Amino acid sequence: MDERIRLNPKRFPFYKHSHAAFFIAYEGIHPIGRLAILDNRPYNEFNHEVTAFFYLFECENDIAAAQGLFNAGFAWAHSRGLTKVIGPKGFTPMDGFGLLIKGFEHLPAFGLPYNPDYYPALLEACGFEPDRDAVSGYLGTDIQFPERIHELAERIAQRRGLHIARFKKRSDLRALVPKLKDLYNNALRGTAGNAPISDEEAETLANQMIWFADPKLIKIVMKGETPVGFLFAYPNMSLALQKIKGKLFPFGWLTVLRELKRTDHLDINGAGLIPEYRGSGGMAILYSEMFKSVKESGQFRHAEVVQIGVENESMQRDLENFGVDFYKVHRTYQRSMKDAA
Repeated sequence: MDERIRLNPKRFPFYKHSHAAFFIAYEGIHPIGRLAILDNRPYNEFNHEVTAFFYLFECENDIAAAQGLFNAGFAWAHSRGLTKVIGPKGFTPMDGFGLLIKGFEHLPAFGLPYNPDYYPALLEACGFEPDRDAVSGYLGTDIQFPERIHELAERIAQRRGLHIARFKKRSDLRALVPKLKDLYNNALRGTAGNAPISDEEAETLANQMIWFADPKLIKIVMKGETPVGFLFAYPNMSLALQKIKGKLFPFGWLTVLRELKRTDHLDINGAGLIPEYRGSGGMAILYSEMFKSVKESGQFRHAEVVQIGVENESMQRDLENFGVDFYKVHRTYQRSMKDAA
């Protein structure tokens, strides 16, 4: 995502329903920290909260600078009637959340936070407490995926009349965007910590995702013509972005396109089922098909399953049965506004 778009209220759909404030800390004339505070109205309405997010936090190892940033952010949030701050949590579902607190030695998954190890101490000095942990796990693609899972997936698909949609071109994916928006919003039912997305936000997310997505790694489980579940995977672009130092133009994008074909790291990031199909084996179908596609591609040797909430013990057990080794932890933090007014 081009930061110039995401930070521009005239160009980014978030600002049509919500608000944000941005702060920079200086030492003399030199910037040493930054912070965004978000008032996400759909999130608060969906979750019946009055909560602010903090995001885009970067700071030198300077407690006074961090406290100055957050005090300014707290004042802005309090002026809008918000009673709690949580984060790091971003503008859209594609924005990774939390601070990395374990797994610094591993390659970052694309789009997920990778921060200095002193950041948690800065947040604690600003009055924050741990809120929620999410784990990410490693899966070597050379493992033997249990044949019983493939057999189970086939039986479930036949019994429930489910099938996996096949995509050959990115244009095939784009044609499905309206249905995928409805699928995502329906998959939120009965869950907390998320918010429905609008048509315009879905289109923006599609533009963000489709240019680097491999259609064969986008898995949608269908009941007839209706999507009921999804599992997304993308080639990891972290090494490519390191090579170009985050600059796509004028020629960095060529390096990224080459790396999409060369990288042997895969990020499995984004999964959900509508409530009627949870616990029915829908995820077994999705993971079975994903593993087959990864094997057929011959490109990937390493996969990372990204950010599973620690409260989702059943999914962790299922993934461990597939051979996943959970080796990273991201943590969100919270602070009540009652003592920050």
